[in-house]
Amino acid sequence: MANRLAHETSPYLLQHADNPVDWWPWSAEAFEEARRRDVPVLLSVGYSSCHWCHVMAHESFEDDATAALVNENFVAVKVDREERPDVDAVYMEAVQAATGQGGWPMTVFLTPDAAPFYFGTYFPPEPRHGMPSFPEVLEGVKGAWADRRDEVGEVAERIVKDLAGRSLAYGGDGVPGEEELAQALLGLTREYDAAHGGFGGAPKFPPSMTLEFLLRHHARTGSEGALQMAADTCEAMARGGIYDQLGGGFARYAVDRGWVVPHFEKMLYDNALLCRAYAHLWKATGSDLARRVALETADFLVRELRTPEGGFASALDADSDDGTGRHVEGAYYAWTPAQLTEVLGAEDAALAAAHYGVTEGGTFEHGSSVLQLPQEAGPADADRIASIAARLLAAREERERPGRDDKVVAAWNGLAIAALAETGALFDRPDLVERATEAADLLVRVHMDESARLTRTSKDGRAGTNDGVLEDYADVAEGFLALAAVTGEGAWLDFAGFLLDLVIDRFTAEGGALYDTAHDAEALIRRPQDPTDNAAPSGWTAAAGALLSYAAHTGSDTHRATAEGALGVVKALGPRAPRFIGWGLAVSEALLDGPREIAVVGDPGDEAFRELRRTALLATAPGAVLAFGAPDSEEFPLLRDRPLVAGGPAAYVCRHFTCDAPVTDPDALRRKL
Repeated sequence: MANRLAHETSPYLLQHADNPVDWWPWSAEAFEEARRRDVPVLLSVGYSSCHWCHVMAHESFEDDATAALVNENFVAVKVDREERPDVDAVYMEAVQAATGQGGWPMTVFLTPDAAPFYFGTYFPPEPRHGMPSFPEVLEGVKGAWADRRDEVGEVAERIVKDLAGRSLAYGGDGVPGEEELAQALLGLTREYDAAHGGFGGAPKFPPSMTLEFLLRHHARTGSEGALQMAADTCEAMARGGIYDQLGGGFARYAVDRGWVVPHFEKMLYDNALLCRAYAHLWKATGSDLARRVALETADFLVRELRTPEGGFASALDADSDDGTGRHVEGAYYAWTPAQLTEVLGAEDAALAAAHYGVTEGGTFEHGSSVLQLPQEAGPADADRIASIAARLLAAREERERPGRDDKVVAAWNGLAIAALAETGALFDRPDLVERATEAADLLVRVHMDESARLTRTSKDGRAGTNDGVLEDYADVAEGFLALAAVTGEGAWLDFAGFLLDLVIDRFTAEGGALYDTAHDAEALIRRPQDPTDNAAPSGWTAAAGALLSYAAHTGSDTHRATAEGALGVVKALGPRAPRFIGWGLAVSEALLDGPREIAVVGDPGDEAFRELRRTALLATAPGAVLAFGAPDSEEFPLLRDRPLVAGGPAAYVCRHFTCDAPVTDPDALRRKL
């Protein structure tokens, strides 16, 4: 039978459209049905590149006997956490509070009023490792609902009350200053893994937002320690198995401390954030490795994730067919010595094995290895290595590719637009700026209505039904601001302004706090609100950053005041948990530095103008904003009342409401930035 998921835009929900489980999408109708039948709701939350979600689907949701048990006793609701981060956040908070841990797939049993009363993540088809089987759990919940309804109601009521009582204490007493940022740096130094780069132990995630803080802190204070941690971490990741040495792009995380074995799925947000971080590292150091990785990651985004409509798909799966009909994690990416020999011949295979760290015993499963880059090739071997890499990549293209989740998420596309726009501008790759512009056009055309409200997702050019959340407004505004700075097109600044006005009108709370959902969004058992940066910047800190940049461009007090109010949380959390508020710390560095406002005026065809603009683009000053164009152009507020100097191009630099004298010499401008 086909269930109700066949018309959804989420590839994850579509994967479940043919299950024997009678799934409903998250909707008022599903809860009405549970009320009508007087049964609980089984809520299952996951996402398309989640390995254990696929495992549980295969073992339980595709099993006729299990499905019959579900259909008879529950209303089953399937949610893609990437489409409904609000639903995911609220119930994940409950799962973590109840069990001390969370994760996906998330399995929650709810009353018909959406109050949760029993929780878990993955349940196996038969009991193992001290876990009950999924059928046992279903029978247990069915029994409790039939025989101990009062108890179930009390538990649900208590959980909802506990969640509602969790409001955030966010400092609220001003913005972070020198002291908090210095304490945050000290905290990071304590958690730094000097042997392998990165922070904490295994599993180890790429700390992209923390890297931005370290680079900005170094730019503002000259701290060598901050730069060293950023540079060494970037090098360790780029040489590790977490980075795809053949095709570019980063996997989600490493299962070990040394970045050797990745969890192989590749996410749009990780790659967008890391592409930008490596480009900024190159600005700080001129490192060839940083330049190479920024460009390879940008090329990966365009080659592997770009959709026919010009947006960027969400993710590539970890699993793919290993050639025997089995879906295996990492099958697309791992190599044995025998496979190298088959593609390259014995002599080149030996060189490749040494170069990429492929061993007889293997660094991954079943004697296979994940390619790494223990050291750079010597100049004598560079051409030979390039030829080896090209042949291995061509051979890999013949393997079955991992599945792609091709829904377009507004927030993550905003991050990709910012990364591609800046990388393209820095490395003279106008094609990348063009790809960023096309993605931005898609967001305006498909995701934005006439009042600038955003829809969170689209697929095949068709908008989904879910409203944008705070991170969508914030990250899309961030992307548009970056695009404005590199194209000189003021329309992108205007679009960012429309989105940020909605942030101020629809997402703000008392005392500088921000909510993840709009004031008029669907009411859940609690209104989600989370300032911490996890896999990507939180909506809260991303909004603070975009509001601050927009205020620097326009002089708007309202936007600046809202940004400063939001940064109160960084004052509270920065010294205590710096790894979980990296973007908040990076935005705070921009606030402390000004941020600087740079206007370059002149004739775009003039070589001297181009030199000044290039110098401004290379500025490392934290969060500096740039406008360029003809003097008194209407495109940007920063260009008003900025005349030429002696008939030639000039650059104006302002911060904290004071402006320096205009400069006409690139070296003089470089010293200011």
